[in-house]
Amino acid sequence: MSNLAFESSMQKGVRNFSEAVCSVVMSIPEGTTLSYEAVAKKAGFPGAARAVGSLMKKNSDWKVPCHRVIRSDGRVGAYNRGGEEGKAARLKQEGVRIQVRVVAGKCAWFV
Repeated sequence: MSNLAFESSMQKGVRNFSEAVCSVVMSIPEGTTLSYEAVAKKAGFPGAARAVGSLMKKNSDWKVPCHRVIRSDGRVGAYNRGGEEGKAARLKQEGVRIQVRVVAGKCAWFV
Protein backbone atom coordinates (compact mmCIF):
# COMPACT_ATOMS: atom_id res chain seq x y z
CA MET A 1 0.00 0.00 0.00
CA SER A 2 1.43 3.39 -0.93
CA ASN A 3 1.75 6.16 1.63
CA LEU A 4 -0.96 8.13 -0.18
CA ALA A 5 -3.38 5.18 -0.07
CA PHE A 6 -2.57 4.60 3.61
CA GLU A 7 -3.17 8.27 4.46
CA SER A 8 -6.44 8.20 2.53
CA SER A 9 -7.66 5.11 4.40
CA MET A 10 -6.59 6.69 7.72
CA GLN A 11 -8.53 9.87 6.93
CA LYS A 12 -11.55 7.77 6.01
CA GLY A 13 -11.24 5.86 9.30
CA VAL A 14 -11.01 9.09 11.31
CA ARG A 15 -14.01 10.52 9.45
CA ASN A 16 -16.03 7.33 10.11
CA PHE A 17 -15.11 7.44 13.80
CA SER A 18 -15.97 11.13 14.08
CA GLU A 19 -19.26 10.71 12.25
CA ALA A 20 -20.25 7.69 14.33
CA VAL A 21 -19.39 9.40 17.62
CA CYS A 22 -21.14 12.65 16.69
CA SER A 23 -24.22 10.71 15.61
CA VAL A 24 -24.39 8.96 19.00
CA VAL A 25 -23.83 12.21 20.90
CA MET A 26 -26.51 14.00 18.87
CA SER A 27 -28.95 11.25 19.85
CA ILE A 28 -28.47 11.78 23.61
CA PRO A 29 -31.76 13.30 24.81
CA GLU A 30 -31.77 16.62 26.62
CA GLY A 31 -31.54 16.09 30.37
CA THR A 32 -29.57 12.83 30.10
CA THR A 33 -25.91 11.91 29.85
CA LEU A 34 -23.70 9.09 28.58
CA SER A 35 -20.14 8.31 29.57
CA TYR A 36 -17.29 8.60 27.07
CA GLU A 37 -17.04 4.81 27.32
CA ALA A 38 -20.74 4.28 26.54
CA VAL A 39 -20.52 6.64 23.54
CA ALA A 40 -17.50 4.72 22.21
CA LYS A 41 -19.37 1.40 22.52
CA LYS A 42 -22.57 2.71 20.91
CA ALA A 43 -20.52 4.19 18.05
CA GLY A 44 -18.98 0.77 17.42
CA PHE A 45 -15.55 1.55 18.83
CA PRO A 46 -15.34 -0.16 22.23
CA GLY A 47 -12.23 0.80 24.11
CA ALA A 48 -12.01 4.22 22.45
CA ALA A 49 -13.31 6.31 25.37
CA ARG A 50 -10.20 8.53 25.38
CA ALA A 51 -10.53 9.13 21.65
CA VAL A 52 -14.16 10.16 22.22
CA GLY A 53 -12.96 12.60 24.88
CA SER A 54 -10.35 14.04 22.52
CA LEU A 55 -12.95 14.47 19.79
CA MET A 56 -15.42 16.14 22.15
CA LYS A 57 -12.68 18.45 23.43
CA LYS A 58 -12.19 19.74 19.87
CA ASN A 59 -15.93 19.98 19.08
CA SER A 60 -17.00 23.44 17.98
CA ASP A 61 -20.33 22.45 16.43
CA TRP A 62 -23.20 23.60 18.66
CA LYS A 63 -25.43 20.90 17.12
CA VAL A 64 -23.30 18.24 18.83
CA PRO A 65 -24.19 18.44 22.55
CA CYS A 66 -20.80 17.37 23.87
CA HIS A 67 -21.76 18.63 27.35
CA ARG A 68 -23.94 15.50 27.69
CA VAL A 69 -20.88 13.22 27.59
CA ILE A 70 -19.35 12.65 31.03
CA ARG A 71 -16.68 10.58 32.72
CA SER A 72 -17.49 7.03 33.80
CA ASP A 73 -16.92 7.98 37.46
CA GLY A 74 -19.85 10.42 37.25
CA ARG A 75 -17.74 13.56 37.17
CA VAL A 76 -18.83 15.94 34.41
CA GLY A 77 -15.32 16.25 33.00
CA ALA A 78 -13.73 18.93 30.87
CA TYR A 79 -15.67 21.25 28.58
CA ASN A 80 -14.29 23.57 25.93
CA ARG A 81 -16.98 26.17 26.58
CA GLY A 82 -16.52 27.02 30.23
CA GLY A 83 -14.69 24.16 31.92
CA GLU A 84 -16.30 21.74 34.35
CA GLU A 85 -18.37 24.48 35.96
CA GLY A 86 -19.77 25.60 32.60
CA LYS A 87 -20.57 22.01 31.64
CA ALA A 88 -22.33 21.45 34.97
CA ALA A 89 -24.36 24.63 34.46
CA ARG A 90 -25.50 23.52 30.97
CA LEU A 91 -26.50 20.10 32.30
CA LYS A 92 -28.34 21.67 35.24
CA GLN A 93 -30.28 23.91 32.80
CA GLU A 94 -31.43 20.72 31.07
CA GLY A 95 -32.65 19.23 34.35
CA VAL A 96 -29.69 17.00 35.22
CA ARG A 97 -29.12 16.80 38.97
CA ILE A 98 -25.60 18.02 39.77
CA GLN A 99 -23.65 17.49 42.98
CA VAL A 100 -20.64 19.58 43.93
CA ARG A 101 -17.92 17.83 45.93
CA VAL A 102 -14.44 18.79 47.01
CA VAL A 103 -11.81 16.56 45.41
CA ALA A 104 -8.13 17.15 46.19
CA GLY A 105 -9.00 20.57 47.61
CA LYS A 106 -10.93 21.72 44.53
CA CYS A 107 -14.59 21.78 43.55
CA ALA A 108 -15.70 18.97 41.28
CA TRP A 109 -19.10 18.51 39.67
CA PHE A 110 -20.79 15.11 39.52
CA VAL A 111 -23.97 13.78 37.93
